[in-house]
Amino acid sequence: MNSIIANNLKAFREAARYTQEDVARALGITRSAYSNYESGDRETPLDVLEKISNLFGCDMYVLFEENENVEAMILSSAFRLEGLTDSDGVEIMRFKDIVKSYLKMEAIESK
Repeated sequence: MNSIIANNLKAFREAARYTQEDVARALGITRSAYSNYESGDRETPLDVLEKISNLFGCDMYVLFEENENVEAMILSSAFRLEGLTDSDGVEIMRFKDIVKSYLKMEAIESK
């Protein structure tokens, strides 16, 4: 399971065109800690997985599945982390979490 999560972390990061430093800064962790999660050397804590799902705009369960088309699974957004402060990254994650919730409500209403 750890290798699937690690592969997804890297694939999602690359699809979003973020560096490891960008992601680590947005998550409030060191780049080396994030690198260990992405390489599968360390298990990613649940709270970090939740933040990652908000950063990439995907449901957390997606991080546990083998995914072929990662780009279709992440919430497209014009936000890039270059030049943004750490608090900007946190606000972007919050915004994407709100959008994810809205999309879930829309899907439930349409059923």
